[in-house]
Amino acid sequence: MTLIIAEIAQAHDGSLGMAHAYIDAVAKTGVNAIKFQTHIAEAESSIHEPFRVKFSKQDKTRFEYWKRMEFTLEEWQGIKAHCDAVGLEFMSSPFSNEAVDLLEKVGVKRYKVGSGEVNNFLLLEKIAQTRKPVIISSGMSSFKELDATAQFLEKRKVDFSILQCTTSYPTKPEQFGLNVIQELKERYQVPIGFSDHSASIEACIAATALGAELLEFHVVFNKNMFGPDAKSSLTLKETTKLVKAVKNINISLSNPIDKSKNEQFQELKHIFEKSLSVNKDCPEGHIITFDDLEAKKPKGLGIDASEYENVIGKTLEHTLSKWDFLNLKDLK
Repeated sequence: MTLIIAEIAQAHDGSLGMAHAYIDAVAKTGVNAIKFQTHIAEAESSIHEPFRVKFSKQDKTRFEYWKRMEFTLEEWQGIKAHCDAVGLEFMSSPFSNEAVDLLEKVGVKRYKVGSGEVNNFLLLEKIAQTRKPVIISSGMSSFKELDATAQFLEKRKVDFSILQCTTSYPTKPEQFGLNVIQELKERYQVPIGFSDHSASIEACIAATALGAELLEFHVVFNKNMFGPDAKSSLTLKETTKLVKAVKNINISLSNPIDKSKNEQFQELKHIFEKSLSVNKDCPEGHIITFDDLEAKKPKGLGIDASEYENVIGKTLEHTLSKWDFLNLKDLK
């Protein structure tokens, strides 16, 4: 079954209460996990970091924004306990070695590495030392870069998976890169998933049908909310709809249909398929042509419609009235 991860990231805007509100709301959608981001400004950034999108009128620098997004160890432990209570796996992406230390104290089952950290081998080494599985988001990485990261993790015997991702907010359909899912599967032979920023549900649905084993997407209460990811997120209503669709696709994929067998349709075939009839009065001795024939329901009251070519050119044994079914006994 596909692991479905709803990412909150900074949608809480630094509010602990809002973070807890998201946990309760997301738990009702049916996803498997809820993911946050663990930022420690001094450890990961500086006042020189530019804004990706200058969305904030209250934060003078990106560094100040990350500072405002921080939670204490005790606050993270409360968030984790809340997730446990409502049946959600707590996940959070670390953006520094210090954040890994914090998350180890909080307790995480696995680590998610964001697109910008795929080549941060210092961070990957820190995570590898925890001996926990890793999910890699490939948004900004070439195959050459991913090869290096995969080799780094394989050397350290880390179980990892990779998400096809396009770092564009919101992602346009021509940027989804759904073809890359199969390419990643063949190249790395590890679980492959899809990380979405399209603000719509079709990309994740298509990715599931193409074999994605993990899905990740941003979730927000309202797409007009404050923050860099709001317009690239799904609403809770959309998330619920997506979860239902993904589960149905999983059921479908785990129940392959054998098209060489159709015994279960015999009764329906009798109802829907048709028998040959004549579409005009035809006298005894009449030679049947294509233009004499029609096909009518149900099957079994005349020669099968599929056998019409075997009838053309045959002579009638006796007179048939318009719309009579045509059987072998009617032919010489």
